[in-house]
Amino acid sequence: MTDRDDLGLFEGYGIEIEYMIVDRDSLSVLPITDRLLDDQSRDDGDIAWSNELALHVVELKTNGPVTSIPAQVAAFNRSRNKLLAELHPHGARLMPGAMHPWMDPHSEFRIWPHGDRVIYAALDRIFDCRGHGWANLQSMHVNLPFQGDDQLARLHAAIRLVLPLLPGLAASSPLMEGRATQWLDTRMLVYRDNCRRIPNITGAVIPESIHGYDSYQTTILEPMYAAIAPQDAEGTLQHEWLNARGAIARFDRNAIEIRVLDSQECVSADLAIAELAVATIRGLVEENWSSHATQLDWPLSSLVSLLEAGMKKAEQTEIHDAAYLRLFGFTRSSSTTLSRLWEQLANSATARGLLSDRAGYWVEHYLRHGCLARRILEAIKTDARRPAMQRVYGQLCNNLDNDDFFAPSP
Repeated sequence: MTDRDDLGLFEGYGIEIEYMIVDRDSLSVLPITDRLLDDQSRDDGDIAWSNELALHVVELKTNGPVTSIPAQVAAFNRSRNKLLAELHPHGARLMPGAMHPWMDPHSEFRIWPHGDRVIYAALDRIFDCRGHGWANLQSMHVNLPFQGDDQLARLHAAIRLVLPLLPGLAASSPLMEGRATQWLDTRMLVYRDNCRRIPNITGAVIPESIHGYDSYQTTILEPMYAAIAPQDAEGTLQHEWLNARGAIARFDRNAIEIRVLDSQECVSADLAIAELAVATIRGLVEENWSSHATQLDWPLSSLVSLLEAGMKKAEQTEIHDAAYLRLFGFTRSSSTTLSRLWEQLANSATARGLLSDRAGYWVEHYLRHGCLARRILEAIKTDARRPAMQRVYGQLCNNLDNDDFFAPSP
């Protein structure tokens, strides 16, 4: 999402989706993103391409804010097709999902080697980026704009409450180094710990409560800058983008960027999740179910506990906090599962005209089959050897090529 500081709440959206470049036959990572880009990015019309820290990852993103999320499905798919055509002569294709299932980052990771490498070099020096939390993770980012302190506070409070629920929708990373990890959202597990040398950078993933620009500076950014300063004497990293919480305020474009969503098997799945997440955040901001005052200072510890549970069990996570459920208008009982809560929130979004037919179809698929991580494990069953993983992830690559939802074979 490029710079625009004139958009208010829900007047524009920015979507970024990361993909792995892999060898067409072996499906192992192929670090050739620089062969596709001019310097560090490329303008492809409605969709821009850009690099990430790892040389095998490419990001497709809306080329500036857009007014409709479902309208971007066709644009992303057109751009993906062009990217696939350019990868073909290199014997490469795109792989979806949040983590490569057998990549060894210590031997296979290649850092982006071009252009202004000072930032990447500083990160590598301080944190050693040869780990899964830096080298092997792909996500979808959703950017939501705001104007002024009041909108910032309302949007931030709503996003804080929704963040713990998002792994229950989007978990797609059950495998690492060729084995099941017992976490359905392993990407968030390694992401949570990748800055453990300087904990203030990621915090508790769920951001602290803030009341506007000044409190954001004093509560989140200034302690982070102070914590990294001894390792960053030149101030190379002391900018707002260093903040690695699950949602970060980008004051350079007056938007909050949501970062806890695993990439899915196809564009339609990613954008369906974006639609449902945004509709839920909007319901909170508009106080459809609870007041802003109630939302504003919700305890961090309870949100962190729910996030961790969702990272492990995704849609089967049980929620026993009746007060939290009431924030979303869930009053049928004092407990439920993440999938049942999302079912109610999807029904609400549909009733308010905020969920497209394609997104509604994805919700039905999700309620029937579970999150993508669970579908991957179901497809692999007990055979976690390389051929089984290659078969399943080859199918996921086909799903991305054809914009199809993945379901395990009956």
